[in-house]
Amino acid sequence: MTETLTLPSQTDARRTPRIPVAVLGATGSVGQRFVQLLAAHPWFRLHEVVASQRSSGKSYGEAADWRLDTLLPADAAALEVKPLGSDLESRLVFSGLDSSVAGEAEDDYANRGCVVVSNSRNHRMDPDVPLLIPEVNAEHLEAIERQRKRRGSSGYIVTNPNCSTIGLTLAIAPIERRFGIDQMHVTTMQAISGAGYAGVSSYAILDNVIPFIGGGEEEKIETEPRKILGRWENGRFVDAPFRISAQVNRVPTIDGHLMTISMKLREGSADLSKICDAIRSFTGEPQRLALPSAPKQPIHYANEPDRPQPRLDRDREHGMAVTVGRLRPCPLLDIRMVALVHNTIRGAAGAALLNAELLEAKGML
Repeated sequence: MTETLTLPSQTDARRTPRIPVAVLGATGSVGQRFVQLLAAHPWFRLHEVVASQRSSGKSYGEAADWRLDTLLPADAAALEVKPLGSDLESRLVFSGLDSSVAGEAEDDYANRGCVVVSNSRNHRMDPDVPLLIPEVNAEHLEAIERQRKRRGSSGYIVTNPNCSTIGLTLAIAPIERRFGIDQMHVTTMQAISGAGYAGVSSYAILDNVIPFIGGGEEEKIETEPRKILGRWENGRFVDAPFRISAQVNRVPTIDGHLMTISMKLREGSADLSKICDAIRSFTGEPQRLALPSAPKQPIHYANEPDRPQPRLDRDREHGMAVTVGRLRPCPLLDIRMVALVHNTIRGAAGAALLNAELLEAKGML
């Protein structure tokens, strides 16, 4: 029997089959989150799982060292793992690949005609690849036409940002849009899940804070928000003009990246109640289109003086909302606040899933 769905963004109740999808890097931490989130997705159906050569030929249940807090879906467990580079039946491909292999592999699949929705960093700053947060810069999808021409293919790549960048950019977007930001300093306290299951040893992180994260983490936070909050104009991306200074730390929480942010506004200080109203009222294309993974309210404001906190606030709206709190004057700049994002859901697999839903809603798959 063919499974069907109704796109909530369409009033004519057009019904279509669930779209078969593949996950690259399916046995890794981000890949496992993709598998979990796809299990009951109304638009997409997990059809293929791809991993390294050492996992290929095994069932996904055998290959994946499942570490999430829900049971491995039986349908996913039965799938045979394909090696990276295999021909795929799915046109829509989610990539949770490590950056050491993602760049070439994602290009290869896009050149073959696949739509690659990537969580990896390799193509984020490419001059014709959208670095997408659908609530913020859906118009950047216009770059896809240029990318297709360059590839000579119907395939293309869309990326989601770094896990901290997503939380930071969503938190500041309503402020940048309404008041303008001139400069900003952000300090992150990032959960250990951001490093993958074996990324930080328990002996290193327990009773400790590590004031360094490799892979150009600070540089990503300093550059990616400027592309996202910038414009696609005359066939190129134009960065937003503000400056960012970032410092990053690994802390002993499991999930949830917490950030302290100070900003100098372009037009000087602004009324805090107006800034708070801009944060609370912020919505975008996912909410207008009622996309399945979209939070009803993408940014929540917490009034309590000691919030947000990872354990208490990371799961708001199934982990897809950012929580902001402690908005107050800054004695050095203009304003300061705290923001929190669930790094493996809104900051990784959930972000890519929402990007794919936007592509489908706009008829781009």
